[in-house]
Amino acid sequence: MAIDIVADDPRWDAVALEDICARAEAALAARLALDPDDLEAVLLACDDARIGGLNETFRGKPAPTNVLSWPAQTLAAAAPGAPPAAPRPGPDAVIALGDLALAWETCNSEARAADKPLADHVTHLIVHGMLHLLGYDHIRTADAELMEGLEVEILGSMGLNDPYRE
Repeated sequence: MAIDIVADDPRWDAVALEDICARAEAALAARLALDPDDLEAVLLACDDARIGGLNETFRGKPAPTNVLSWPAQTLAAAAPGAPPAAPRPGPDAVIALGDLALAWETCNSEARAADKPLADHVTHLIVHGMLHLLGYDHIRTADAELMEGLEVEILGSMGLNDPYRE
């Protein structure tokens, strides 16, 4: 899997985003039985002002958030709690998953409030966002249970604690 990183805010240079993305994508691909070499996504590492504008434009919510996702394919399951459809490759056999954005101030503030390393929190948000790109969601209770369970498993395989118990 290739996650192309576009760092729009220099504060992200303090975080090893390439390493975090590589670890997160490997763990996610292993858990979901996907070939990481066939997947690609883009990550925008920006600030609260930029993500706030994106959040307003795409979700009608004029405020910053920690992570946003724009799936390239509609994969969501029709039945609550069911897994989403498998992603489909394009003509070049690569599966373009979509785009993610992370906001520096919000991520940093949340990590401090939870008394956890920023890298751990960012890892969780990347896994969370990648699951959204793969069709998982947390709007309906059964879907949230499925998605959060996968997040906990994937993060646990990486040696990270359950972010929903902290």
